[in-house]
Amino acid sequence: MKKPGMFSKTTVTALKMINEKTIWLALDEDLAAVPGQFVMVWLPGCGEKPFSIASMRPLGLLVVDVGACSHAIHQLSIGDPIWIKGPLGHGFALEGESLLLVGGGYGSAPLLPLAQEALTSGKRVNVCLGAQSEQGLLLMDDFGEIGCDVACSTEDGSSGYRGLVTSIVEQAIINNEVDTLYACGPVGMLSALADLCKTHLVNYQLSWEAHMRCGMGLCGSCEVRPEQDPHLPIGWLACFDGPVYKHQWV
Repeated sequence: MKKPGMFSKTTVTALKMINEKTIWLALDEDLAAVPGQFVMVWLPGCGEKPFSIASMRPLGLLVVDVGACSHAIHQLSIGDPIWIKGPLGHGFALEGESLLLVGGGYGSAPLLPLAQEALTSGKRVNVCLGAQSEQGLLLMDDFGEIGCDVACSTEDGSSGYRGLVTSIVEQAIINNEVDTLYACGPVGMLSALADLCKTHLVNYQLSWEAHMRCGMGLCGSCEVRPEQDPHLPIGWLACFDGPVYKHQWV
């Protein structure tokens, strides 16, 4: 039986290359979680790192090779052990009938289980994905296969609209009368989306990225400051209070 707040050992059951720096990692674990929650992953000798939950049954993670821990995960093979703690944090909540999901790069990971849950509940789901180039557009086919209307943008114009994802997001808001916007991605993107939602008075739920160490609100390293979104309270911690911050205009 898994003990709350403790790491549990599981094993790798599948590995799939998404692009040259990104893998889909499936584990021998089913997790009862809310879309938007995360897990801490630990490997001996390289510490622990938070990852958004990309699927729950089985537990799936999208891992980009950007640091020592994620690089070590990329070296794993099927059958290798890995330790997880979670689910942690507060996730998304389904609100309204017309939903717009916005993912920047690997920020698309927690939006996939959210889209699946929303579609199962009979919601209308539009998805906007943005990245620097076509290679960074992650899980676009997965969203389309489950029935989402997907649009994309790339900064270099290699796929979809040339420019920032906020441009296609604003058009989607105008065209679809969005009830709630959900997003995960770089801090700059989230701040811009908060401003855009203010302009159009769209309720939003943003999953904030921050440097997490403990994952339980003890160290304070993952504080997200109000200058990134003026509606955030002072001292708001991504791991404990979030990672999802919700704001409603009405």
